[in-house]
Amino acid sequence: MQDRVARSRRGLFRGVLTATAGALSLLALSTGPSAADISGGVVRIGVINDQSGPLSDLAGLGSVVAARLAVEDFQKLASLKVEILSADHQNKADIGTQIVRRWYEADGVDMVADVGNSAVALGIQSIARQMNKIVVYSAVGTTEITGKQCSPNGLAWLHDNYNLVAGSIRKLVGQGLKTWFFIAADYAFGRNMVAESERVLAEVGGKSVGTVFHPLGNADYGSFLLQAQSSGAKVVAFANAGEQLVTAMKQWNEFGMGAGPQKAVAELMFLTDVHGMGMETAKGLTTVTAWYWDLNDATRAFAKRFFDARGVMPTAPQAAVYSAVFHYLKAVAAIGSDDTARVLDRMRATPVDDFFAPGATLRADNKLVHDFYLVQVKEPTELEKPWAYYKVVETISAKDAYRPLSESDCPLVTAAGK
Repeated sequence: MQDRVARSRRGLFRGVLTATAGALSLLALSTGPSAADISGGVVRIGVINDQSGPLSDLAGLGSVVAARLAVEDFQKLASLKVEILSADHQNKADIGTQIVRRWYEADGVDMVADVGNSAVALGIQSIARQMNKIVVYSAVGTTEITGKQCSPNGLAWLHDNYNLVAGSIRKLVGQGLKTWFFIAADYAFGRNMVAESERVLAEVGGKSVGTVFHPLGNADYGSFLLQAQSSGAKVVAFANAGEQLVTAMKQWNEFGMGAGPQKAVAELMFLTDVHGMGMETAKGLTTVTAWYWDLNDATRAFAKRFFDARGVMPTAPQAAVYSAVFHYLKAVAAIGSDDTARVLDRMRATPVDDFFAPGATLRADNKLVHDFYLVQVKEPTELEKPWAYYKVVETISAKDAYRPLSESDCPLVTAAGK
């Protein structure tokens, strides 16, 4: 923990990060908007997430760094003043909504990025809709954001809980691992992830034999692990993330459960979680991710830049923040305005063009549709270079990774005629 806090204090970007105008390089943007075309003469983007608690390593101030890198790259294409604001919502919905309301009302923020906590996201979704502003989510798992509570103003850039659980559940149940026990975080994310898991299990012939919910930031998982052990389930699935997953998996090994008959599955795991628990603890764990820094030359190039700025490799949420900010800014430049409706139309009409999800597009429920990867943590002896913790087991194509629009309960899809 001390190492993480120390890292978070070194070379960090706090408050407002103001980028200066860069040279024009692409004809399509060479006649971009002047200050007069932009409200207040500046495009303001707010990055809000957990910057001091159990979810801070996976996004946190690293997401602010990613947004800054996106601004730097954008300003090689267009001359436009951009400011990045950042804030810590402390995983509290009331704090998060107060900050975002002030950003929209008083501070001239045009677009909010990241968020990272499902309960906070549901509150921000309502404010963005009311005030006709844009919010783009990265590590927000609840399917409500693009389901019953979807909004024209809220875009899901990274994943939802269905993306995260469907592929691995189908694969493992197909291998005979049909009984599951869940250890889950007791807030909107964890409860939604368990509900999605149980729905998929029922579809493929599996069965949930029990669930226990723990408080956010819990430190002692002993009683929960013993309940999982006594359930006799073939799979113990962890529906938590960040420090919660790291602590739970360390205690799983301390209890000797790693050598037992039950298989542990991390339904949501980030690169920083593996780094935090160590490969000896994490080895063999499987998870689904939308992005990994060591996939190809383009992802590795971004990872090097991020590492140089931050001292750690980027997670999938941080890469998604870069992509969302870059795509948003290009839309603003292309239309010459920060008008919400027009920018959203442009973002939907234009495929993503970056290392995160090349060619990805937004569908009617405002999910960015892209491939996912089923990955497994390597054995310590397999590690060839620092941070290269995953081996890709299989690619889950975009057409298989998402619940069909025909099953969507998003009012936007209904209005479009699903």
